[in-house]
Amino acid sequence: MSPRAPLPPPPPPAEIRSWPDREALLADRARALDALGRRLLGGGRFALFAGTVLLLQLGWGMVGVTLVGLGTGAILDPITFFVGLVVSVLGAGVMVPGLWLAVRGVRQDRLARERLAAWAALDRDRAADARLRRPVPSALWMVVSAVLCGLGLWLGFAVPAGADPADGRGPVAYGMGVALIFWINGLIGLSKAVGHYRRAIRTAPAGRAGRSASSGPPRHG
Repeated sequence: MSPRAPLPPPPPPAEIRSWPDREALLADRARALDALGRRLLGGGRFALFAGTVLLLQLGWGMVGVTLVGLGTGAILDPITFFVGLVVSVLGAGVMVPGLWLAVRGVRQDRLARERLAAWAALDRDRAADARLRRPVPSALWMVVSAVLCGLGLWLGFAVPAGADPADGRGPVAYGMGVALIFWINGLIGLSKAVGHYRRAIRTAPAGRAGRSASSGPPRHG
C-alpha cells in the first residue's frame, strides 16, 4: 500500500452496521487488516522511514561542517565563515522536511494502529489474523531499528569520551546530534515493530469464531 493512498476507513458504528452475513464482515475485515498492516510495516513505509533518517543526517551533516570548523578554528576568515554559514542554513532547510516526515509518519502510524485495533476487535478469523503477524517485515523493522538505537547509544558515549579538548565543542555537538537522530528514529521504529507484534499476538491466537455480524441490508465497499 502506497504511503500516499488513503487509510481504510474505520468500521461503522455498531448501530448502523449492515453486513448481510458473517462472511461479508470477515471479508471486509481481512481487506482492512491487510491494508493497514502494509501501511504500518510495508516496503513503502520502510523506504520512507529510511529516507527520513538519511535526510535528517544529511541536513545535520551540512550544519556540522560549520560546527566542526568553528571548533578547530578552520573557518576564522570571513569568506570561509560566510560559506560555512550558508551551508549550515541550507542544511537546516534540508532537515525541515525530514522533521516533518518523521512527525507525520508517527501521527499516521498512530491512526493506522487505532483503525487496525478497531477492525481486529470486530471478529476473529484464523487466516486473516495469522497474516497480521507479518514476521519478515516485523523482523526487518526490529533489526534495523535496534541497529539504529545501538549506533546512537554507542556514539552518545564514544564521541564525548574520544573528544580532544583542543578541538573545542563543535565536533562533540555534531557527533551528539548524529547520535540523537539515530537514537530517536531507532526508538520510533522499534516501538512500531514491537507494538504491531504485540497486537498480532493478542489477535492471532484467538481462532474461535467471534460474534456474528449485525444483520441488515447489504453494505457495498
